[in-house]
Amino acid sequence: MWIALAQISSSADTMANLAAVEHHASVAAQRGADMVVFPEATMQGFGTGRLDRVAEPIDGPFAKRVCELACELNIVIVVGMFSPADTHDGKQRINNVALIASPDSVEEYRKIHTYDAFGFQESDTVRPGHQLVTFPVGDVTCGIAVCYDVRFPQQFIDLARLGAEVIVLPASWADGEGKLDQWRTLTAARALDSTSYIVACDQAVADDERAPGAPTGVGHSAVITPDGRRIAEAGTGEELFMVNINRDLVRRTREAIPVLADVGYSQNGE
Repeated sequence: MWIALAQISSSADTMANLAAVEHHASVAAQRGADMVVFPEATMQGFGTGRLDRVAEPIDGPFAKRVCELACELNIVIVVGMFSPADTHDGKQRINNVALIASPDSVEEYRKIHTYDAFGFQESDTVRPGHQLVTFPVGDVTCGIAVCYDVRFPQQFIDLARLGAEVIVLPASWADGEGKLDQWRTLTAARALDSTSYIVACDQAVADDERAPGAPTGVGHSAVITPDGRRIAEAGTGEELFMVNINRDLVRRTREAIPVLADVGYSQNGE
């Protein structure tokens, strides 16, 4: 299975961002990709304005066009967007959504772990999700997580136990001291925890002014094998690249290192 990663830098212009999705998805399909993955917040970049003002339901114009594109190109498209959620402490919250548009179906994953760290309080404006999601790409089962989820190993282990051989990770990783090292370490660790491929697509480094402290991306999108090897990695700018997934490597790694089966304790102490 061929997977394309479209490392883009989303602006405040939703229509321009949608045009970027159309362009990169078309190129990926022409190159033979079965799936193309875009970053978290593809709909509108963090730090560029209020997200509740652009949030749309999954049957809204943004998602509808992505779904049409998946059908036209016969490709699975994973793209970060926002949908309306609820009101919390007087603020309109959104869902941080990874839209999964296939030629014959559409699914959504709502980011479970909100980015309440390093002085940023995402839960003020984003309602946490609660449901793990897997989806097929041909005969391969894929799981999905978003950005800050990567700090929670159990989510990736559980996705693998649900059958995922590939776990897609759209992100808009915050910059800062040591953050790139953390990005590389965490993505490799989650591949080892789950003995799955990790397909981590981050926002490219923004070349315009954003709100201070907003998680706007560091680039370095990457694919990590089930045994922890980084087989492809982007730089900091916009880039589209492809990787072929070897399912036999997943099988062999899980046979050699059966961490998904080797649980030596129980949570209730029995």
